[in-house]
Amino acid sequence: MRLSYALIDISNLKYNFLNIRKKINDVRIMAIVKADAYGHGVIETVKALNSLPEKPEYFGVAILEEAIELRRNNVHQPILIFNPVIENDAELFSKYDLISSVFSEKHISILMKANHIQGRKIKIHVKVDTGMHRLGIDYRDAFSFVKKLSRDKDIIIDGIYTHFANSDEKDKSFAQLQLKRFNEVLSKLKAEGINYGLAHAANSGAILDMPESYFDMVRPGILLFGYYPSEETSESIPLKPVMSLVSYIESIKKIDKEESISYGREYFTKKKTNIISVPIGYADGYTRGLSNKSKAIINGKYFPQVGTVTMDRIMFDIANESCKIGDEVILLGIEKGSNLQFSAWDWCKLVNTIPYEVMCGISKRIPRIYR
Repeated sequence: MRLSYALIDISNLKYNFLNIRKKINDVRIMAIVKADAYGHGVIETVKALNSLPEKPEYFGVAILEEAIELRRNNVHQPILIFNPVIENDAELFSKYDLISSVFSEKHISILMKANHIQGRKIKIHVKVDTGMHRLGIDYRDAFSFVKKLSRDKDIIIDGIYTHFANSDEKDKSFAQLQLKRFNEVLSKLKAEGINYGLAHAANSGAILDMPESYFDMVRPGILLFGYYPSEETSESIPLKPVMSLVSYIESIKKIDKEESISYGREYFTKKKTNIISVPIGYADGYTRGLSNKSKAIINGKYFPQVGTVTMDRIMFDIANESCKIGDEVILLGIEKGSNLQFSAWDWCKLVNTIPYEVMCGISKRIPRIYR
């Protein structure tokens, strides 16, 4: 087994979930565990959340395969799939008792065809586009669409939802406009006595800063894994990062002054020094954009990454420090004892990205170790 690994702290995951619970009071939670639980390992993540006395009421995933994996691992909560259904997959929604996002007549006809074969009712959540302009029925057409669906005895409208485009930004005026549009749809449905199931809109940014958007259920994603969705939100929920990325010193080489390191000769030593090699690279998710910018924590000190990041290996300049082969190298996370930290946000600032991408990008070549 490789000695480079991602350490997943289950106690921190539970801590984050319970703090979200505290913030939202009696509202339900749909835990978003798409993309292998943002790179943390979906089965272990869901197991941990389901071990809590107040487990998530729902799970949300992006694609059908993710939902089937949960069902095959004895996850019994309702599972909403955000991607719209396609012809070839329709029967599997019924077979595995999954909830489809719908926003067109086409989706309904696909599901109807499959469910009539299996004799089950169709369980759906209606996706309303209030301004994200990615998926969903236009909010101006949503009332008549839901009203029509509500008359069909073969359809169970289990929920209705929308998605904010910028609830993680300081200026929430557009998020407030989206919220107003969604509220207008709900008000019309209520006035007609139409049962739309559970209304939900609040993603991580809105959970932090828009309690008026909680409705019946909220959808935390990145918050579960210990990061705020941006640096512009409040920090109204205490969080602890769940993932650390750890490797070790595999070799140490004495290198003379003005020698180049790695491909492309992008880095030259400024003096006689010691260069260590660490067995992790861009194939593992340690992106090439970090070349000559990043750092690692070793034995209570920071050391700069030097030379171009390669597919399987990176180098650090440790100068004359007394490190040895086998010493632990923390590439993402906190070193116990010293409390030195290199967080996903530190990584993000170097390559202009977000924590979501950092964690999702840690590849399957890196074993996940759970504690």
